[in-house]
Order: sequence, then C-alpha cells, then structure tokens
Amino acid sequence: MHDDGRYDDPRAMGSASEHVSRETDYPGWSPGGPSADRPVDPTAVSRPANAPAEVRSSTGRRNIAASARFEPALPHQPTPDAVRDAAPAPAVSDAPVAAVEPYAAAQVDPAFVSRETADDDDPPLAMEAMRAVQILNPSGEVTMPRPERTRVMCVANQKGGVGKTTTTVNLAVALALHGNRVLVVDLDPQGNASTGLNVPHHTGVPDVYDCLINGVPLEDVAQGVEGIPNLWCVPATIDLAGAEIELVSVVARESRLARAIAAYPGHFDYVFIDCPPSLGLLTVNALVAAQEVLIPIQCEYYALEGLNQLINNINLVRQHLNPRLEVSTILLTMYDRRTRLADAVEQDVRNHFGDKVLRAVIPRNVRVSEAPSYGQSVMTYDPGSRGATSYFEAAQEIAERGVMEPVSRNA
Repeated sequence: MHDDGRYDDPRAMGSASEHVSRETDYPGWSPGGPSADRPVDPTAVSRPANAPAEVRSSTGRRNIAASARFEPALPHQPTPDAVRDAAPAPAVSDAPVAAVEPYAAAQVDPAFVSRETADDDDPPLAMEAMRAVQILNPSGEVTMPRPERTRVMCVANQKGGVGKTTTTVNLAVALALHGNRVLVVDLDPQGNASTGLNVPHHTGVPDVYDCLINGVPLEDVAQGVEGIPNLWCVPATIDLAGAEIELVSVVARESRLARAIAAYPGHFDYVFIDCPPSLGLLTVNALVAAQEVLIPIQCEYYALEGLNQLINNINLVRQHLNPRLEVSTILLTMYDRRTRLADAVEQDVRNHFGDKVLRAVIPRNVRVSEAPSYGQSVMTYDPGSRGATSYFEAAQEIAERGVMEPVSRNA
C-alpha cells in the first residue's frame, strides 16, 4: 500500500501466482485489439458471478480487504495475457487449405471419408437415382438368372413379425422386375401379402380357400399385379381362417396346395408361398408343396427361440410327406447395426447354418414399413432406399444360387 492509499495490483506486478482468466480481462480488449466503437473504460472492471457485493467505508473508499480478491484494482498497463490475446489475427490467404494449414490437411485419412462424399462425381442424390433405375429396370434389359425348373419356395417362421410377408412381397417384385415370372400364394388369413401387392382380397373374392376346400383351379383365382407384368398373386380372404378346421376331414389334406400348383397350366420361374405364423395345416400344406424353405429371422432372441421347433417340423415333413424339401435360404431381417445383440444373433445364425444364410442383410428401414399403406412394395414405393437396395441384393443372390446349384436343389 502506498502513502496515498493506493494498492499494487498483483497482475501489474507480474505475479505468476494470480493469473486472471480471459473472462476477467479488461473491457475493450479482444483478439483483434481494442474495439474502435468500444474504447477502454479505465473505471470498468468485470465482476465474476460469485463475487460478493462491493464493500465501501464511510468515506466512500472501497474496502480492499473485503473486495480486492474479486475486484483487484485496475492496472496501469495490460497484463501479459491481455497483450497476447490482443495480437492481431493472421490475415486470410487465398492459398489452398493445405498451404495454410499443412498439419490439419495432413491428418485427413481418406479411409474415413463417408460413402456419400467419397466421390464428388456421384453425390448422394445421384447415387440414389442410379440405384432406383437399377431396381426398377424400366428398360427391361437387365435380367436376373432364370432357373431351369420352377422353384417353389415356402417363406415360413412360426414367430410372428419377423418379416415373412414383407420378404415374400419384395423378393417377388424384385425378381419379376428383372425378367422372372413369379407367382405369390397368400396362405395367411390376414391377407397382408395381397395388401402389399394391391390385390383385392375382400369377402367374396375368389381366393386360395376355394382352391384348398372346393378344388377350384389355381388359374381361376390368380390375379395379375398392376404395374408389374410378370407377377401374379393368389389372394387370401378372411374365409381362410376356417380352413384349418375344414381341412381336418378332407382326403389328402396335406397335399391340397401341392396338387393345385402342379395343375397350373402356365410356367413360373418362382412360386412364393407366404405362410401364417403357426405350424398348423396351412403351413404343412405349404411345406408339402414347396421344394425349398426360406426362413426370415429377426435379429433378436425371440426369433431364435422357436427356430428349433420349426426345423423339427420341417424334418418331419421331409421324412413322411415331402422328401425333396430342404432349408435352402436364411435371411436376416430388421437388422439394427447400433446394437450388439444384432451382431451376436447374426454370428450365431451364420455359425449354425453356414452358407445357407444370405450375405445380404435387411436393415430396419421406415420405407419398408410405409410401402404397404400405399399398396406397394418398397421396390416401387422408394426404390432408392436402403430397404429396397437390400431386398434387391437378396433377390439377386437367390437367383444366382438357383443357377449355381440346380441339381442338388431339385434332386
């Protein structure tokens, strides 16, 4: 303290033990220097938020003992920190970024560039448009391999909500758009496959129930799918719900559907049978009529729990009713890459079934769920979406496998 009552500011004295943060620097100082329209006010001092109220003596002079800790006296010159912060900013150069910031540019690893920005010539919208054209195949020039014989595939899983109907509809549309003649048999009383293909299935419409119970030929109930020339659908109405009971007393009840498909006069490359989520007589009819079983598996534990029972039923049908039947294809659906559970389920399924599991995996995608509300498959509703691309890859893989292994599959 001087004789005139002034105290020395530790910052002005250059004390290293009491540095003041940038928030308490003097008003007017900035990285670019004092502001022209905001001159330095020697009487203005920034007060921290936790500072106590200023204490003054009866003479009006501040009580330094009570307030100097939070409001030190204003120094006569800027502190070293303030001088450093007041240094003018470097001028902006027109040189390339690599020349101005060589270190930052050197740290960019091309391996970590996202797929959307990997190629400047193909922005995301362009890539999506290319995928849409590839899937819709408007010219009809691109075709998937056609099998030598008709492949009758039963899409079955006793667990509900694993994507049986969605898989049936989208695989059928993908194959039909690329030169294959496809028939979809909706064997689920809910009729969701008929809805997804925009085929009428209200009460009174000839459906698969008439084929199973009344012996109506399959060609009399099959309907062409609008907008897809190579695709037909045999719808299912609510009448099919009573077929389980009525088939009990019918002769050769397990092979009614197989005989109806065999008597169809036209030739199909693929016949997809959408099964109900049960192991009743409708599913048994589908297993007897089919040569292959396609099992969609949701990447969750409950979907795996009932898989052993389904495999046992398939083995029983093979032993007693249909020796040609085999589990040829496993498709992982509703895959959520954010969870470790999905990875664990995928590894378990691949380790158990081996090459029968398709390389293509169907992710969770809102477009796949939205498409049925418009009476469409995701292939036509949003052909550029991830869901459509994944189902297209799965269909292409199924088609290629059918050409590579025709002998063992049709033995």
